[in-house]
Amino acid sequence: MEQTIVAGIAVAVFLVTYAMIISERVHRTVAALFGAAVVLLLGIVPWEALPEHLDLDTLFLLIGMMIIVNTAKESGLFEFIAIKTAKFAKGSPMKVLLLFAVVTALISSVLDNVTTVLLLTPMLLYITRLMDINPVPFLLSEVFASNIGGAATLIGDPPNIMIGSAAGLSFNEFLLNMGPIALVDLFTSLGIIYLVYRKAMKISDAKRDRILSTLGELDEDEAIRDYSLFKKSVAVIIGVVMLFFIHDRLGIEPAVVALTGASVLLLWSRMDPEEILEKVEWTAIFFFMGLFILVGALVETGIIDQVARWILGYIGSTGEALIIITWFSAISSAIVDNIPLTAAMIPLIKAMGSSMNVYPLWWALSLGACLGGNGTAIGASANVVVLGIAGREGVRITFMDFLKVGMVIMFVTVAIGLGLIWIRYVGV
Repeated sequence: MEQTIVAGIAVAVFLVTYAMIISERVHRTVAALFGAAVVLLLGIVPWEALPEHLDLDTLFLLIGMMIIVNTAKESGLFEFIAIKTAKFAKGSPMKVLLLFAVVTALISSVLDNVTTVLLLTPMLLYITRLMDINPVPFLLSEVFASNIGGAATLIGDPPNIMIGSAAGLSFNEFLLNMGPIALVDLFTSLGIIYLVYRKAMKISDAKRDRILSTLGELDEDEAIRDYSLFKKSVAVIIGVVMLFFIHDRLGIEPAVVALTGASVLLLWSRMDPEEILEKVEWTAIFFFMGLFILVGALVETGIIDQVARWILGYIGSTGEALIIITWFSAISSAIVDNIPLTAAMIPLIKAMGSSMNVYPLWWALSLGACLGGNGTAIGASANVVVLGIAGREGVRITFMDFLKVGMVIMFVTVAIGLGLIWIRYVGV
């Protein structure tokens, strides 16, 4: 079969699968697995190449952290933290929104954002139930804050790790260049969320009094159902977080850290593994597997590389490159996984170094690859995980519900980031 025909089939399968996901007539996991099965059946993705496309680090990281979270959940840990947080917010929905968004962004800047939302989403759902308020704006703000926070540092998001390694950029360089952008974008996104869901943010004095009365009757210590498991869970989570900070120095992959923490907690707690494993978001795991294989088909046929080269072929100056790379990577990352996209863009930016200053272009790629994921429900791993947990708890956020807010957030925050990079490196 000719390469052109193979590439056409890969694009067609991807587009059909994506249309099925958007229509929601077929469950997104089923659609992704069906598309993956087609490209595997046709040999577009060779079986022996499957491991390099599946991104096992992401998959095992997810599974490990899901096991830790579900085990810790049995102790009442998240209810304990949720009641403490709700009391601190004093019954104000806006304070809850602000508090969780800031905490999410800060943790996501030093930990994987999927790990962050796995830890915080159960607490957020518990608080919104406790306060009897619409959980959707809170869940969306958590997603956006996670992706924005992840863009702030070298270790916050996989694309940044790849860019830092390829360009020799330090942790401090990322913090100084992307940190201010993330800070401004975080509060901008919260402002947009407030404007869209301002009615949900307002509660009557009577309802506030009821919430405060309810919170006053709650004792966070009584939320702990198993003190022994509570202590073990806290100890393991702290240990895992500490290892995440130093895993690169030890030469250990984040997935290994997560799986080690999961196995230690299961062994130490003596919890029934069948009971815990049943609660793992397997639908999200298999959705990622299908999506990785589909994107792998685009990589194998050279589609991503060809499109990137075609776009970059029209660049004549650093300013033009800044605009094109930012928006191309942002819009593409809302549709396909940002890891293969970043991998395709890095050598192209390096090649441009002979004719222009490419230093600002690395920040453009980081900006677009990290924040583009806010555009759609499947644009980033954190999006899929949060929506999966919410759906399991009876809170439904459709692809279109997410798209209406996500696209606005994406375009506004990316535009602000691009403006700040432009002012710093190109001039007013």
